[in-house]
Amino acid sequence: MTTIPPPFSSPPPGALRLELTGITKRYPSVVANDGVQLKVAPGEIHAVLGENGAGKSTLMKIIYGAVQADAGQIQWNGREVVIANPSEARRLGIGMVFQHFSLFETLTVVENIALALDEPFDLKRLAERVREVSTRYGLPLDPDRLVHSLSVGERQRVEIVRCLLQEPQLLILDEPTSVLTPQAVQKLFETLRRLAAEGVSILYISHKLHEIQSLCHSATVMRGGKVTGTATPSQETPASLARMMIGRELPVCEVPAYTGEALPVLTVSKLSMIPDDPFGTQLKDIDLEVRRGEILGIAGISGNGQAELLAALSGEAPGRAEAVKLVGLPVGHLDAGKRRKRGLAFVPEERLGRGAVPPMSLADNATLSAHAQGLVKKGFLRPKAAWEFAKTCIQRFDVRCGGPGAAARSLSGGNLQKFIVGREIMQKPIAMVVAQPTWGVDVGAAAFLRQTLIDLSRSGVAILVVSEELEELFEICDRIAVLAEGRLGPAVPKAHTNAEKIGMQMSGLFTSATDREPDHAAA
Repeated sequence: MTTIPPPFSSPPPGALRLELTGITKRYPSVVANDGVQLKVAPGEIHAVLGENGAGKSTLMKIIYGAVQADAGQIQWNGREVVIANPSEARRLGIGMVFQHFSLFETLTVVENIALALDEPFDLKRLAERVREVSTRYGLPLDPDRLVHSLSVGERQRVEIVRCLLQEPQLLILDEPTSVLTPQAVQKLFETLRRLAAEGVSILYISHKLHEIQSLCHSATVMRGGKVTGTATPSQETPASLARMMIGRELPVCEVPAYTGEALPVLTVSKLSMIPDDPFGTQLKDIDLEVRRGEILGIAGISGNGQAELLAALSGEAPGRAEAVKLVGLPVGHLDAGKRRKRGLAFVPEERLGRGAVPPMSLADNATLSAHAQGLVKKGFLRPKAAWEFAKTCIQRFDVRCGGPGAAARSLSGGNLQKFIVGREIMQKPIAMVVAQPTWGVDVGAAAFLRQTLIDLSRSGVAILVVSEELEELFEICDRIAVLAEGRLGPAVPKAHTNAEKIGMQMSGLFTSATDREPDHAAA
């Protein structure tokens, strides 16, 4: 067996593009992959499905050479190989587009692409190739533009074109549509189908089951590090695929009507803000109102002012007092701690680092925002009270972990999110701002979190949800507004709009002010 054979333009007749046999990877506390089998044919779009912690990411890293398997074989174009690192993977013809971009803001598109190439290059000729390849596959790019001036969708094009320039035979995509409008998703799918028609194999990871259905030829389902089944997505439903993933029926969110009085709780008036970050987005005359018993959703492509709006609402970036009000009282000048005392809870987008400190226990993490719930007395921490608070949160919100003493970083994304959301709810807020509530969370945990937010709102809490998942917003929200280029469009009852209209607004095409619904429309 050679460590890495010369790349093949195509496998021998009848051979698979990729075949994994008995792939096993053990870590001290978990078996991430346990005897995994996977087959991918030339020109096949193959989905890999599973909950968080199912072993998908580890398997993709093994294929890409970023992680080495403890056991098992990889067959590439009919030959057994050992892929020692990503450079060897690229030489074989394997490309990978990660969920989180790795681009330098201050460099141009072509300079960013050049950094990833393994062979010598001429920048001028490379720019011509970027134009040619990006146009050919319907992903047009200006190679001379600085990355900080690109939209998130355009940045993803850079990542994909960077892979395509290497003429891959296998393209691995990890959650590629999480930052795209519905229109951009369809454009991406056209590109992927074109690549498949040219013989490129695609491994596609996504929690969006309707996408799997419409795009993928086949699917491998993983649970607990093992392959538990295969499927033809076009012959399945999202419910049946979810059942294969989690081993049970996926609960459907129940959205009862709010029977109380829909009084304004969180109000924002003429909020404008110039960010400290030179690559941030300026907020321009933001107006919104969130009432008791409702969930107001803010849709938009990442990088259009979401971070700045969240900082202004949470108190991380205080400003004009009258710009933000809680039950009619100005709080815009108050910091985050003082707004919490007034009844505003906040769940940030970044779970590890902002929502929780990775090495600290859940009990200690509880004190970060819930210290006023009897966890501190006369300036001293009360460890026993913090332990009991965390224990109650774990039990009440079904957080699967080793107990209050478990480090935050030891939890899966879904379970840590349940703990953070639960910690905020246990403080009995009057208003709650939640960013990306189910980002990277598997379908089971996502359904639990969405129902939790619905139930909280129907208890009379005003909830603002900022999310890039349109499906999520239509499932849980009463009204939806779109944030684009720092401007907020009108909030419209979800029954009066659809994904296509929202997608157009995400591109900056707002309806006129006369289309705005009257204040009582969602009451």
